[in-house]
Parts: sequence; C-alpha cells; structure tokens
Amino acid sequence: MSLVCAISNERRLIEKYIAENGADPINGQPLSEEQLIDIKVSHPVRPKAPSATSIPAILKALQDEWDAVMLHSFTLRQQLQTTRQELSHALYQHDAACRVIARLTKEVTAAREALATLKPQAGLVVPQAVPASQPPAAAGGGELMELNEQVGMTPEIIQKLQDKATVLTTERKKRGKTVPEELVRAEDLSKYRQVASHAGLHSASIPGILALDLCPTDTNKVLTGGADKNVVVFDKREEQIVATLKGHTKKVTSVIYHPSQSVVFSASPDSSIRVWSVAGGNCVQVIRAHEAGVTGLSLHATGDYLLSSSEDQYWAFSDIQTGRVLTKVTDEAAGCALTCAQFHPDGLIFGTGTADSQIKIWDLKERTNVANFPGHSGPVTAIAFSENGYYLATGAQDYSLKLWDLRKLKNFKTITLDSSYEVKSLVFDQSGTYLAVGGSDIRVYICKQWSEVLNFTEHSGLVTGVAFGEHAQFLSSTGMDRSLKFYSL
Repeated sequence: MSLVCAISNERRLIEKYIAENGADPINGQPLSEEQLIDIKVSHPVRPKAPSATSIPAILKALQDEWDAVMLHSFTLRQQLQTTRQELSHALYQHDAACRVIARLTKEVTAAREALATLKPQAGLVVPQAVPASQPPAAAGGGELMELNEQVGMTPEIIQKLQDKATVLTTERKKRGKTVPEELVRAEDLSKYRQVASHAGLHSASIPGILALDLCPTDTNKVLTGGADKNVVVFDKREEQIVATLKGHTKKVTSVIYHPSQSVVFSASPDSSIRVWSVAGGNCVQVIRAHEAGVTGLSLHATGDYLLSSSEDQYWAFSDIQTGRVLTKVTDEAAGCALTCAQFHPDGLIFGTGTADSQIKIWDLKERTNVANFPGHSGPVTAIAFSENGYYLATGAQDYSLKLWDLRKLKNFKTITLDSSYEVKSLVFDQSGTYLAVGGSDIRVYICKQWSEVLNFTEHSGLVTGVAFGEHAQFLSSTGMDRSLKFYSL
C-alpha cells in the first residue's frame, strides 16, 4: 500500500479540491476523503522575516544569543558566590554555637558538681568546731542512754555520706523532670476540703500541737509533738493513737518519723533530743548535744544521722545508732541563735536559719559555712528544700516567703503574705510540685508558677505544722487549737 501526502492548514479546502478533482493537489495522484489522516502537531515555527535571513542579521541574532547566554552565566555565578558566602557564614555560626553550647555544658556540669559538694569558698569565715558539753547523769532505765561526747567525722562516715549523695543524685537525674502519674493534679488539689479532725491527741489542760511529721514510707503514720510535753504516734487509717511517748520536761517543738524503722525523734527547749521506740513505747536514747533549747531537727538521707540546731548558736551532727555527737559547730562571726535546720535532699549540705534573719548553707563534710542568703528582716521561722535539690523555701517574721535558687545562689521569688501573717511551717511534697505553708492559715502553691491553688482557714488557732500525704493525695495539719486535721477530695 502506497501513501500519498497532502499538507494543508484547512481540511475543508483539501476536501473541496478532492470533491472537484478526485486527486491530490500536490502530485495529481487519485485521492479520496477516506484516505485523509489528521496529524496533530504543535504550533509550527514561523519562518523568520526575509530581512532576518541576511548574513548581517544572522550574525546579529547570534551575537544577541551569545550575549544572553553570557548574561545568564554571569547571573548564575553571582548567585553561586552569594550562596557560598551564606553557607560559609552559616557554618561559622554553627561552629560558634557548638563552642558556646560546649562551654555552657561544661559550666553547668561544674556548677552541679559544686552544688553537690559545695566546697568552702574563699573569703568566708570558717566556723570553729567545739567539743560538746558533758551530759548530766542518765535518767534511769536500763535501755535509756545519754551520750554526747564528740567522736569526730571519720573518713568512713564521710565516705558513707558521699556514697549516699551519689546514689541520690543519680536517682534524681533518672527521674528528671517527669512528674509521677499518681500525683494529684492542681485542678483536683484545689477541690480539697476538710475530711477529718482529731482533737484528743494531746492534753486539753495545756493546749497546742507544736510539731507534725508523717512517715515517708507510710504517710498514714502521723507523728505530733505537743505543748503538753508529749509525743504522740497516730494511725490515720485506723483513726487511733498508737503510742503516747512521755519524757520531755518542756514542750516538744520538733518531731521526725524514721522512714524505715519503728523509731521517732523529738526535740524540746529542755535542750534534749530523744530517740523513741514506737513498738516499745519508750525512750531508748537521749542525745544532749546542746546547752540551750533545741530549735530544729532533720534526719539525714542515710537514716543513721541526725542534724540539730539550737539557741546556743551551734548545730550538731549525731549518730542515732550510738547516740554520740559526731561534730558540733558554730559560726563565731555571727554570734546568733539558730532557729531551724534542714538537710538538702542529697545530704551533703544543709541550711540553717538564724534569729537575725540570715539563711546559712553549710558543707557537712568540711563543716564550713559556704553560702549566706540575706534578705529577710525578721527571725527565720522555717526552711524547706525542694526534692529536685534546686530550690530552697524560707519563711520569717517579716510576712514574706522567699524562694532561693541554689544553682545561682540568689533569691528569684518573694511571695508577700498578709500583714501580720506568721509562717510556722514550710514543706514541699515528695515530687517537688507543690509547696505548703502553715501559719495564720494554710496555703498551697504550685511550684514554678508559684501561684496559690489552695487555702484553708479551718484551724481556730495558729497552724504549726503541715505535711503532704503520698503523691499529695491528702494534706494534714496541726495547730494551737489542739487539733490534727486532714484534707482531701
């Protein structure tokens, strides 16, 4: 089969020619309409004008094309140079940022290590360690011992403290900033109300509960100290008194519940610290580390040592197993009574408050004052370290609550309370999420925002103690109205 070709821009014209002649208009061969084939092509290139077909015109066209190519190449080279400069600048900035990040990381690591050990700094007065005074005779009873000779901080004890601090620091880093899932949320905490009140724990003839603590491992076990000189162990779940411990000759102002043993501790203005057996209901040791009233107690994280502060201007570190005073230190330059004391969660440093409004941070291993936090204008009444180890909360007789950053060693937040407000107790919950304040009333703040989420005024007298239950599932308080109260949903 042979093909014939006909080209036309108008189909109707070639169809008209075939109808009239029956042949191809180009070569005259026979052709019918059925043999026509439509060919779809792009728009044809129009021929150049006759004036552009001359040699000078062609040369000019080539010159124009060359100029356009060169101009495009120059533009690309400019863009390439600009991109190279931008890339070089970005790489320089990246390198500088990496160097800054590395330096800051190194500084943060050094600061954390310094916070963990808090080596004594130059220019600070080194307090003088003095031997403890001789104790009076034992107060009878075969199991009762009164020991207070100072035996010193042996290398074994220091290593034990360091090992415990290392473990606690590692555990805290593992926890990071995660909040326990069981922790009560702020919106639920704000709905708390009083669910129970117990007024029969202490004598009505000398009203007032002055101290409160919960067992860290079982917050249903409640410990109180009263103006009636008694220490009372109360079971929240059973709602009954487990033991009433008698022996102090003056009111009980500080109490601590041991986290893993059936042992509690109490302190009093009678200058004694007593160790009690809950199961036996008796005093097993009397530690006389001070010559004046004991104003503060704090148990070390190992559970083997006790920190105490006193109006005699000394703090003492004692072994609860032997009852001996390991060391006893004062800051002679200050010459002021201590009003409270509290261990840092890691146990290598601790804080004390003074009657002249100072907050002092001490290195336990070196027995030196390593930092001071001035700012209050009245005697410090309460201090508390956050579980994260970064924050310190303090209250004083100046109607204010101050928050300190231990990493930067400065006050970063001051909460001004009502006029004539008395702060008697400060406590963070176990996660460090909430801070409770007890005094003229009870207030709970959420950390970081430091906004108030809860306020209770159920006590008819001054609130002397507040404590959180496990995961903040309840709040407990004691007051001068002789009552122990619990708050929950």
